[in-house]
Amino acid sequence: MNSPACSTVGTHQPAKQTDMKKVAVASVIGTTVEWYDLFIFATASALVFNKIFFPGFDALVGTLLAFGTFASAYGARIVGAALFGHFGDRLGRKSMLLISLLTMGAATFAIGLLPDYQTIGVWAPILLLTLRIIQGLALGGEWGGAVLMAVEHAPLNKRGLYGSWVQIGVPLGTMLANLAFLLIAATLPAEEMLSWGWRVPFLASILLVGVGLYIRLNITETPAFQSVEKAHSQVKVPLFEVFRKYWKQVLLGGVATMSTGASYNIIVAFGLTYGTQTLGFSRGEMLSVVLAACACCVVMLPFFGALSDKYGRKPVIVGGIIAEALVAFPMFWLMDTKELPFVFLGYLLLMTAFAANYGPIATFLAELFGTKVRYSGLSISYMLSGLLGSAATPLVTTWLLAMTGKGSSVAWYMIGSAVISLIALLLLTETFKKDLGVLPEQSRTGKAATAN
Repeated sequence: MNSPACSTVGTHQPAKQTDMKKVAVASVIGTTVEWYDLFIFATASALVFNKIFFPGFDALVGTLLAFGTFASAYGARIVGAALFGHFGDRLGRKSMLLISLLTMGAATFAIGLLPDYQTIGVWAPILLLTLRIIQGLALGGEWGGAVLMAVEHAPLNKRGLYGSWVQIGVPLGTMLANLAFLLIAATLPAEEMLSWGWRVPFLASILLVGVGLYIRLNITETPAFQSVEKAHSQVKVPLFEVFRKYWKQVLLGGVATMSTGASYNIIVAFGLTYGTQTLGFSRGEMLSVVLAACACCVVMLPFFGALSDKYGRKPVIVGGIIAEALVAFPMFWLMDTKELPFVFLGYLLLMTAFAANYGPIATFLAELFGTKVRYSGLSISYMLSGLLGSAATPLVTTWLLAMTGKGSSVAWYMIGSAVISLIALLLLTETFKKDLGVLPEQSRTGKAATAN
């Protein structure tokens, strides 16, 4: 595609514009497939898994167990981040992206074939948990590689924009997952939905995997990694190097990103359950609200990513975090009106805040690390945020609702997550003018580097 980066500071050669379009499309489609696979599980956890795999418990306990299985992948994601990050920093970004996509696709397809609890008893939830963990391993390697394919190819003044394209996979994957369940719920009786209809979105994912593989096979390795490979300067054990030189960036980056996971999971997981089980909306109505909010998010993410190229990553992300805290109570007040247009307005407010936060965060995290360990550092930091924010959110919010009976009690959880993330973010330095071919310590001294 293009030649490797040169060996002096500031000479990183970005991909041509036509090539960047190809990379952007590959990033969006690949991550959309991965997040679709992840979120059909989340949607199924909220709607049907408590009845299919945990039928011996009452509705609340069954839902908690289903969400617990959903959360189990977040620990696996950190393991996947370390594993794929190791080989991604040593062998390249592209090969790991292909492997992660195949792994996720196989696990998701297998979930669609699982016998239920009535057929094989306790083995049903055990196998479900196992496949969920495999999904987590795959996603742990997917996201970081996709971000680097976009950011390391992008020109300096558009890294925020192209990094935000990777983020589009989250709302777009959610849209596809919810649309799949919306169509099934609209066309099948509840009995057929529970007996076989829920399997269709899982089995259909194999088609998306095929499209993703085809597109990713037609892109090349990033110039930043090519320069490292050409110089034979890969780190022997990237994970050790990450925790030796970048442990603060890993920890603070993960905590700074925590509120994105909390706010988004409140929208797509807890909000769905709250709307159907407490407020009395139908599954179709709540899925429609999620679908519309995600469509708005797809448009907003590149806007905020581009904004971070102009004003810096931190100002845009800080604005998003503060907005998440400010709209926490209004969102639930609007939902509690039990009027669908107000429910959507509440969703839109939180989704806008989330987009401002989430759009630039991928590029920001990537810019915290040197090229030799960037895959490992970026992936572990982001997956840590998932463990701190996304994994706990469905369990904590369901428990809060059970204890208080009011959705507004969850607003305090949102505000707490936002405050913690804001403090961590403010302890990190701005990155948007950083050359990705320079180590942080070298950029401060002005020394040239072959590749970090």
